[in-house]
Amino acid sequence: MRSLTGKCLIMAALLSLVLYASPLSAARPLHSVGYVTIELQGVGAILGVSWGRGTLYFRGKRYPIRVEGLSLGDMGYAKISARGQVYNLRRPLDITGTYGALGAGVALAGGVAGLAMQNERGVVIDLSATQQGVKLNIGPQGLTITMR
Repeated sequence: MRSLTGKCLIMAALLSLVLYASPLSAARPLHSVGYVTIELQGVGAILGVSWGRGTLYFRGKRYPIRVEGLSLGDMGYAKISARGQVYNLRRPLDITGTYGALGAGVALAGGVAGLAMQNERGVVIDLSATQQGVKLNIGPQGLTITMR
């Protein structure tokens, strides 16, 4: 079992890889092929760590997923419920990987936030999330999804 510090170092390395990934080509239109639901918990003091579970809904089937994240500038604790459309997914396993933000996150009214992310396979997830608790974030974010 890895320690929290070990997980933070691994996530920091993955985040640095994501930050150098090229953004999605704007010339190609996207069509939703499924969606995900995610339940996350997060805690942070300068370096934040999030963990949780979710489900990928793709071609009439459900696939359980595990989610881990890293962010810089986090303070506090939060529970996050998110739902998002999935684009450019050809097979369920393509959902796995490390995701980086395609742009700045958008904070909407009522504790709802939006964020578009892309992994190294070109899969895009456009998330809308609601948050309970107090968690201030002022830096870039990364998210890793694996199949359970």
